[in-house]
Amino acid sequence: MTMKKIIALSLIASLALFGKSVGMGPLPLGSQKIDILQMPKDSPRIDATPQNVILSYNSSIKEAKQSVVNISTTKKMKQNDQLNELMQNPFFKDFFGGRVPQLKQQERKSHSLGSGVIISKDGYIVTNYHVVEGADEILITLPNDEKEYKAKVIGEDPKTDLAVVKIEAKDLHVASFGDSSNVQEGDLVFAIGNPFGMGGTITQGIISALNKNNVGLNQYENFIQTDASINPGNSGGALVDSRGALIGINSAILSRSGGNHGIGFAIPSNMVSKIATSLIENGKIERGFIGVSISDLTNDLKEMYDNQNGALILMVEKDSPAQKGGLQVSDLIIEVDGTKIKNSNDLKNTIASIAPDKTVNITYERDKKIKTTTIKLAKMDGEKKSSTQTNANPIDGLTLMEINEKTKQQFQLPRDLEGVLVTDVKEDSKAEKMGFREGDIIVQIEQKRIASLSDLNTALSEYKTIKKRVIINRQNFRTILVMP
Repeated sequence: MTMKKIIALSLIASLALFGKSVGMGPLPLGSQKIDILQMPKDSPRIDATPQNVILSYNSSIKEAKQSVVNISTTKKMKQNDQLNELMQNPFFKDFFGGRVPQLKQQERKSHSLGSGVIISKDGYIVTNYHVVEGADEILITLPNDEKEYKAKVIGEDPKTDLAVVKIEAKDLHVASFGDSSNVQEGDLVFAIGNPFGMGGTITQGIISALNKNNVGLNQYENFIQTDASINPGNSGGALVDSRGALIGINSAILSRSGGNHGIGFAIPSNMVSKIATSLIENGKIERGFIGVSISDLTNDLKEMYDNQNGALILMVEKDSPAQKGGLQVSDLIIEVDGTKIKNSNDLKNTIASIAPDKTVNITYERDKKIKTTTIKLAKMDGEKKSSTQTNANPIDGLTLMEINEKTKQQFQLPRDLEGVLVTDVKEDSKAEKMGFREGDIIVQIEQKRIASLSDLNTALSEYKTIKKRVIINRQNFRTILVMP
């Protein structure tokens, strides 16, 4: 069993909420504008010495604390739905002589607690999507104020776990945003929120790691990791630096038991600022799209490129912006509009943060040469051969099969998929050592698309004298193996 299965990712809301919409109409869209308050550029960092010992952070934290609100949500839930569905089972129908009694629906209310951060004087508040998801009623309590304000959902973005709500209020204390790209591991941070409904609670820690992705929480991840105590109810609250500048929105913890174990995740403030602004001004998020499947460089692949960081193209969609811009499989994207691309997740987040129809310059490495192309981003949606088992083994240790309609149906393969299916991998063979697995589909070798065994043999012959990048479709995901 993997560590991901063993360790439970606990979303930091007191109770789980389900549903897609909030039962309150959104405010009119398109007329709202918001200017996110920015903290001045980060002050120089001072190492701890006997001459500069700090005994309190009250003066900086007390300002930030005034911008963090408590959120209480209520969702109406109907009971007996599942039991009524069970009663429709033929067994029960026979038992009751075809007359199945319908149980009366009973309604109960589910309550949840969370936190939020004020980002405008007139009542816009950013929080986690999972805090307000499916809520029928959202109540906001301001710091040092017992009055409850009803909130309306302005916009939601489940892909980043962010949402914006609004209350009717004036002259609120607004959070000052810091530049999350400037934070460093080891920086002192404070988590402010509403853990366990306690309200206005501050915990201290450091930044443990940056740019954490593949956590499995959101589609777009670039988390700040911290050991500041984050507990149920902290979701949507503020992660601030020693100046009180907002550098992240607390979102989740990594826990075996649901309690805090010193591994918490916050959404960086730069991402929060972009998403919140778009939700307020447009009511939705529109993400750019270039039409590629990408991967990180493996150790085997790094020796084939001068650049050791970047996003490796595994597939280019037909008629996509990437294809029109001349990008090819095995190109390594290293920059977008001058911004360095460290890995595949970095490229995904960068492109998604740019609006459709914008033109970007993409710098990439191909055959150890640096090239640049200009691409106009598209809008992200909702973002023939006979089948023969062969004993011929063009790749030592593999048993291969061509793909036709019959094999697609037999192995439940996508209708438009072409390639050569790996039906067996011999133990301790060269193929096994290269990383091949049963069920892999070879779809491309270098720039040669593979639709048959003949294509495979031709490609292997053409690239016989060099190390070859073999593009594999593995359970509907693309990966690259290196073949000597």
